[in-house]
Amino acid sequence: MNFDDHLDALGALCPIPVLKAQKRLKNLNSGEVLNVLADDPAATIDFPHFCNEQGHTLVKIEEHNDFKSFFIMKK
Repeated sequence: MNFDDHLDALGALCPIPVLKAQKRLKNLNSGEVLNVLADDPAATIDFPHFCNEQGHTLVKIEEHNDFKSFFIMKK
């Protein structure tokens, strides 16, 4: 999937991946996509909740062996 910016949050625990994503999204334009790599098990719960609360769209979650890629479209 195509994206406009990338954030490697591997090794970071809740709430750090979401906080870093929130900061990175501020630099994107509406409709642009941020790809976040996270291996914290809580990210599977945190990112959908974050997107729902902030109005962003969680476009896709890709599962990899030891981590997940979260594709977030800025509102």
